[in-house]
Amino acid sequence: MKINIYYGGRGLIDDPTIAVINRMTAVLEELRVNVERFNLYEMKSNIMSLPQSLKEADAVILASTVEWFGFGGFMHTFLDACWLYGDKNKIAGTYMFPIVMSKAYGEREAMLELTNAWEMLGGKACNGLCAYVDDTSDFELNSGYMELVEKKAEEVYRAVSQKFITLPTSNKAIKQNIVGDIIDLTPQETEQLSKYASDDEYVKKQKEDVKELASMFKSMLEEQEKGGDEHYTAALKSHFVPQNGFRATYLLKIDGKDDSLIIEIKGQDLDCYFGQIEHADVIGKLSVGVLDEILEGRMTFQRAFMSGDMTAKGNFKTLRMLDENFVFV
Repeated sequence: MKINIYYGGRGLIDDPTIAVINRMTAVLEELRVNVERFNLYEMKSNIMSLPQSLKEADAVILASTVEWFGFGGFMHTFLDACWLYGDKNKIAGTYMFPIVMSKAYGEREAMLELTNAWEMLGGKACNGLCAYVDDTSDFELNSGYMELVEKKAEEVYRAVSQKFITLPTSNKAIKQNIVGDIIDLTPQETEQLSKYASDDEYVKKQKEDVKELASMFKSMLEEQEKGGDEHYTAALKSHFVPQNGFRATYLLKIDGKDDSLIIEIKGQDLDCYFGQIEHADVIGKLSVGVLDEILEGRMTFQRAFMSGDMTAKGNFKTLRMLDENFVFV
């Protein structure tokens, strides 16, 4: 028989929950039970992968301490991980015994929350142990209290070894109604996902990728609202101020676009389009945001080049003529 203890407190010296699980561990080990303890406060970066530790367990003890309101955040995070990445079939056959000690108000409510959470996961919740403890030393030295803790440990052993039957609850029915919102993954896939979720570098990279994609889609949406590529060619054509006898071809590479913006000026004639050409008098590169600022009159081509927001190669006198041929102010 194997029982896992998940301790959700902060590991304080005077935490009465530690005294309780230490005594229970001693009793269970005397009964030849393999007990493994997980201190969640020491495993903050790996909590998301902890549901995989349930695989070999016949039962679990969820132990936490009420310090001011409800059980702590470490236990909440662990239960969230069980919901997202735990093997629901394995949890369904696993007994859970809640242990909640309190130095404030609310030990009964916290124990009920643990029970409800485990039943929502589909597991078998059994009677637990809760108490208000004002002084941990007095509590631990009280033989009557410790006898009750030992009896609870024996009760845990009997319940698991004899496979006590638990009655159905509405929490399990609710779980079945909302479980459709969870992606149906194999145990191997959920295990891999939990490892990714506990990898800070991976999570950071994923957040950066999502932010980059969101920014890209936002830019695309804004561009579509403006009229797409035609917006840029139309703006250039409407602000074209021809210079007598001037002829030049410009190729502007815009970040995020496959085709370049081609501007062909032949005296009084202007041709603007998106595409590719082999030769141009000036080849420039800029972002969509910089181009928008130029077209809205908040920036000039020359100023963008001088500030480094636009790079260019070719005849720089020809580059300066862009602001002569296109006036946006």
